[in-house]
Amino acid sequence: MLKRLMRYIGPYKITFWSAITATVISVLANALWPFIMGLAVTEISQNLAQHVAVNFSYITKVIAMILSFALLYQTMMFLGSFLMTRAVQHAMRDLRRDINLQMNALPVRFFDSQQQGNILSRVTNDVDAITNALQQSLIQVVTSILGIIMAVVMMLTINLWMALLSLIMIPTSLLISKAIIKKSQVYFQGQQNTLGEMNGYVQENYGGFSVLKLYGQEERAVDEFAAITDRLTEFGFKAAFISGIMMPLVGLTTNLTYAGMATLGGYYVLHGVITVGNLQAFIQYIWQINQPISQITQLSGVMQAAAAATQRVFEILDEPIEPTDQETAELPADVQGKVEFKDVSFSYDPAKPLIRDLSFTANPGDKIAIVGPTGAGKTTMINLLMRFYDVSSGQILIDGVDTRQLSKQTVRSLFGMVLQDAWLYHTTITENIRFGKLDATEYEVVDAAKTANVDHFIHTLPNGYQMTIDEEADNVSLGQKQLLTIARAVIANPKILILDEATSSVDTRLESLLQKAMKKVMQGRTSFVIAHRLSTIRDANLILVMDHGQIVEKGTHDDLLAANGVYAKLYNSQFAEAKLNA
Repeated sequence: MLKRLMRYIGPYKITFWSAITATVISVLANALWPFIMGLAVTEISQNLAQHVAVNFSYITKVIAMILSFALLYQTMMFLGSFLMTRAVQHAMRDLRRDINLQMNALPVRFFDSQQQGNILSRVTNDVDAITNALQQSLIQVVTSILGIIMAVVMMLTINLWMALLSLIMIPTSLLISKAIIKKSQVYFQGQQNTLGEMNGYVQENYGGFSVLKLYGQEERAVDEFAAITDRLTEFGFKAAFISGIMMPLVGLTTNLTYAGMATLGGYYVLHGVITVGNLQAFIQYIWQINQPISQITQLSGVMQAAAAATQRVFEILDEPIEPTDQETAELPADVQGKVEFKDVSFSYDPAKPLIRDLSFTANPGDKIAIVGPTGAGKTTMINLLMRFYDVSSGQILIDGVDTRQLSKQTVRSLFGMVLQDAWLYHTTITENIRFGKLDATEYEVVDAAKTANVDHFIHTLPNGYQMTIDEEADNVSLGQKQLLTIARAVIANPKILILDEATSSVDTRLESLLQKAMKKVMQGRTSFVIAHRLSTIRDANLILVMDHGQIVEKGTHDDLLAANGVYAKLYNSQFAEAKLNA
C-alpha cells in the first residue's frame, strides 16, 4: 500500500526529495550538537582538574558552533516540513482526482451493492486519514530513522563496545513494536470499517428522518446506532490500548539501556578510556535514539489507521471499471427511435434468472406502458435499455442497431429519463433544468419550463429561476420536483423518453399537470412509461404486463380489458378502489 501511495508522490519528487535533503541536514546538525557540547564539557572539566582558568575563548567558539548548528537544525526542519506538506497535499489532490474518475467509471452494479454512506466515508474520512498520516507522520518517520542512524554513527566514534551494547535496545524495540502492531492492526481495520458503517447508517436515517419520526422508530434507531457505536468504541479502545502499550515498553528498554551505559561509562571515565564530555554526549545519543523510537511508537496508531484507510481506498480504485466500449456500428443520421427487444435474457445473480426470452417492438413515436407487481422486472427492463446493465443473451436494437455495438454514452444520449425519485442539485432552478443541456440559453430554460407546466410555479417562488434548491430539495414539493425533472428532460430533447413511476407520489391536481406536461414531451418521441396508476396509460399504443421477468400479456388498453386477464383484474381493482374512496 505504501508503494502505491508513493506513486502519487512521484510527480512531485523534486519537492519530496528536497524535503528529504533538508531533513537529512537537520538530523545531521542535531546529531553533531551533543558531540560539540561535549567538547565544551571536556574542556571545562580539564581546566578544573588542572586548577587553571576556564578557557573562555575556546568555550565561546564552541557555544557559537552550538548556536549555528541549532539555527541550521531549526531552519532545515521548517523547510523540510514545508516542502513535504506541499508534496503530500498535491499527491492527495491527485488521489482524490483518481477516486473521482474511478467512481464515474464504476458500473451501476457496484453502487447497487454498496451502502452510500460507506462509499462516502472512503472518499472523505479515509482519504483524510491518509493525508494526515503522510503530512504529519512521514517527515517525522524519516527524521526518526535518520536520527537513529546518525546517533549510532556518533556512538560508534565515541566507544565501540558501549555502542554495540547500547544497540541491543533497537532490535528489542523493533520486536516489541512488530508484535504489538500485528495485534492492533486487526482492530484498526475494524475501526475504519465500523466508522464507514456508522456513516452509512447516519446518512440513511437522517435522509429518511421524517419517515423515522412518522412510524415512531426513534427508539429502534437509537438502539441500532448505539450498537454500531459500541462496536466502534470497542474497536477504538482495543486499537488505542494495544498500540499505547508500545511506548512504555520501548521506554523501559531505553531506561534500562541508559542505566547500564551510565554505569559502564562512569567506569570508563574513571579509568581514562573516554572523557567526561564523551560520556555526556554518549548519554545524549541514547536519548536521541529513544526519542525517534518513541515518536514512531506514538505515530503507530495514526499510521495503522492510515494503513487501514489506504486499503479501503484502494479497494475502490481496484474495482473493475466499465470497459471502454468501442463503437462497431453507427446509428442512422436521423434516429427515429424504433426499439426492439429480441429474446432478451438477464439476471443479477446467475443462479436466479429474472428475465427470460423477452421480445417486443416499440415503433417510432409509440407510447409503451409497462405494468406489473413489484419485482416483476419493470425497472430492470429500463436498466437494460439504458445499458446500466448489459443483457445476458439476446439483443436490444435501436433503429436496427444492437446497443452493445454502440458506446454507452451514445446509447444514453438518446434517452431522457424522469424517475420516481426526483433528484435535484443543490443549486438554482435554472441550473437544475440546464443540467439536461449544459449550454442551454436562458430562453431555452424558460421554454422547457413552460412545456413542463412548471413556469408559473417558478415565478411564485422567491427569486424565481434563481432560487436555490436546498440540499434535501425540501423547499419544493414532490410534484414540483417531478415537473422540474420533466423540464430537464425536455431541454435535453431526447429521441426516446423513459418515465419511471413519475406520477406515483403526487396528488390528483399535480398528476393532471404532470400528465399534460408528459403528453407534450412525448409527442413525436418513443416513450416507455412504468406506471402503477393504470388510468394514466389508457392511451398507450402498447401495454406490456410483466410478472417474474416475463411478458404475460400485451396489447392496447381496450384489448387487454376485453381479454379479461391479469391487466383487467389490476385495472378493475384500482377502479373499484378509486370508486370506494370517492
